[in-house]
Amino acid sequence: MLNVITHGSPTDRPPLLIAHGLFGSARNWGVIAKRLSDSRQVQAVDMRNHGESFRDPSHSYPALADDLAGVLDGPGDVLGHSMGGKAAMVLALRRPDLVRRLVVADIAPVGYGHTQMPLIDAMRGLDLSQITSRGQADAALADAIPEQGVRAFLLQSLDVAGRTWRLNLDVLASEMSGIIGWPEITGRYEGETLFLTGADSDYVQREHRERIRSYFPAARFAKIPGAGHWLHAEKPREFEAAVRAFLDRPEGG
Repeated sequence: MLNVITHGSPTDRPPLLIAHGLFGSARNWGVIAKRLSDSRQVQAVDMRNHGESFRDPSHSYPALADDLAGVLDGPGDVLGHSMGGKAAMVLALRRPDLVRRLVVADIAPVGYGHTQMPLIDAMRGLDLSQITSRGQADAALADAIPEQGVRAFLLQSLDVAGRTWRLNLDVLASEMSGIIGWPEITGRYEGETLFLTGADSDYVQREHRERIRSYFPAARFAKIPGAGHWLHAEKPREFEAAVRAFLDRPEGG
């Protein structure tokens, strides 16, 4: 069972399940989840091999989708970013009965050519036995990861006192080709789906739309100006407003 952080109490509205991206955690979504819980219960999860959830040698998208299914007591709304967005898409395609509405944040059902191995190499190369503060870790990572925002994001998963990463870096490395890929999967999810992207991100291209609609024929598309791939962190209020407007729309509206 995944580690779950629950915000709010059950209401007459469908609950919302949030799945984070690679190297993320449920805690990354705390502010947005809490704000959205003013009208529904919101559950943010640590995906397997992340945060406080279990470690496993498999990190395939069907396995991640099954993990999400195990959290849902019944039909709910599902929001996933990047890796979590792919897991949420696979959940909707395999278990459409569990997904009322789907929000996919800045990812498409395609394989990508980039890799996140340099970040894993940098984290694995950090001598944690010598680290006594996050600031010290940040300085030590600066040469390998020059982007301060990326370092800050990764360091949210560093347990300084325990001198360990809250990430199963070895498995994430061995499973990287599958994480940046897309599984062979059939099916269609007929429910309402929002592909919400950062206007400055190149993860979801116009040429992806035909493939997206082959899986999600009711797909809608929206962009957040001034946001990149981490759109929920860069433009949290705009992201929240777009998600809320989509989830709160009347049925068939």
